[in-house]
Amino acid sequence: MIIVGEKGRVRAEIAAGLVMIHGEVQGNIRAKDRIEAYAPAKICGDLYSPVLVFGEGVGFEGTSHMTGVSEEDNHPKSQAPNSK
Repeated sequence: MIIVGEKGRVRAEIAAGLVMIHGEVQGNIRAKDRIEAYAPAKICGDLYSPVLVFGEGVGFEGTSHMTGVSEEDNHPKSQAPNSK
């Protein structure tokens, strides 16, 4: 679990089971279980989690993916084409 308090400012990639944000985060966030954000939270980055909970007044700039994994994990770069 990672908690960013109201006065917290984070510039990093975050990966955890549960991520709770009340402060500012710049960077992508990956949560196995859920991401929660409550005012005055500000998030700039992409979110990957099966559950997103946002309270009123949260600032968010980015994209959300409710699968829990990044698109890169779903599509490996080195796939051989089907030769049939």
